[in-house]
Amino acid sequence: MGQDGTSTDVVQVQDVTRSFGDLQAVAGVSLRIAPGETYGLLGPNGAGKTTTISMIAGLLEPDSGTVQLCGEPMGPRHTKIRSRLGLVPQDLALYPDLKGRENLNYFGALQNLRGKELRARVDEVLEVVGLADRAKDPVKEYSGGMKRRLNIAAGLLHRPALLILDEPTVGVDPQSRNAILESVEALSGEGMAVLYTTHYMEEAERLCDRIGIIDSGRVQAEGTRDELIHLVGELDQVRMDGTGDLTAATDALQQVPGVQRVDPVGGGLVCAVADAPVHLAAIVTAASAHLELSDVEITRPDLEQVFLHLTGKELRD
Repeated sequence: MGQDGTSTDVVQVQDVTRSFGDLQAVAGVSLRIAPGETYGLLGPNGAGKTTTISMIAGLLEPDSGTVQLCGEPMGPRHTKIRSRLGLVPQDLALYPDLKGRENLNYFGALQNLRGKELRARVDEVLEVVGLADRAKDPVKEYSGGMKRRLNIAAGLLHRPALLILDEPTVGVDPQSRNAILESVEALSGEGMAVLYTTHYMEEAERLCDRIGIIDSGRVQAEGTRDELIHLVGELDQVRMDGTGDLTAATDALQQVPGVQRVDPVGGGLVCAVADAPVHLAAIVTAASAHLELSDVEITRPDLEQVFLHLTGKELRD
């Protein structure tokens, strides 16, 4: 909150709902995004994610609840505040016969940029997305990944307070994908709020400060990566392979702080442990008293496991 008691969040969504006939697509979603924060909204197909994004972008009016951008009401009737938004949809919005720079000049003019300011801003966003050296080439000669990067540049021209990136890396080559991710990292570092959706969990892990997992029209869980993993009680696993007295080793390991469970697997043991790196030395010491260890491996839970736990589905479903 600011000193005057007002919120400093760029986005505030409070208990929004939206139905289409008998189908309730969104059943009470609340979230907030702070300046400089990248917020990941993840959900399986049909979870209500697209409808939620459309309401945040002011394209749909909620049936109930409120959406605010920079402290102002957001919706189809509130056209002025929508100038603070940059929306980069999955579908490309570019003119293939125009050059990259010409596309940006056009979109910048739509945002009331002119003259020196427009030229300077086009130069800046071309650098951000790594296309300065291809600015004079027609867009029809760009690869799919380059087109997506130019699409992002168009959404950045007017320095929006919030940039919505809806699956910006779908179908792109690895080099362009990495360039897009690096661009998003740079944006949050400049203080821009970013709402990011993806079907690639590793992107969410890399980019997002906080993540909301939506399913059945509701945010089922929200927090940082570590908070989400802690929320569902996922434990680290320490696998130890070796020879010796497995029964005695099991008894010893069950006395080590942090060890929740010990199970025999193959020719070794697997310990379920809360925060394994902290307790690893004690675990290895206890096991070594009864086993000649040949290998020790730590597996830490990830967001994919959390997502599956909360929704019963893979992210790409």
